Amino acid sequence: MLHTGIAWEHLPQVLGFGSDMTCRRRLAEWTEAGLWPRCHEVLLAELRGANGLYLSLTAVDGSRIRALKGAPRPDESLSAGAGPAANTT
Repeated sequence: MLHTGIAWEHLPQVLGFGSDMTCRRRLAEWTEAGLWPRCHEVLLAELRGANGLYLSLTAVDGSRIRALKGAPRPDESLSAGAGPAANTT
């Protein structure tokens, strides 16, 4: 089951969200169908068309993205050079 950290059971059913199981099922179905990347593309196209995309105000946070197989372990340092950095003090 897809876990998103959302307490689906707290959504007000009076607004038509349905039960928590319905919300979980819909989220999983939409995710499996690739809805979110398509929504992202449409939103970006709309913003670009309205000159509303300000990349200077954009931040990207990858802290919630899981590392795929073969990704460096946290104890492996990423280096931009061939050797240790020069001492600048």
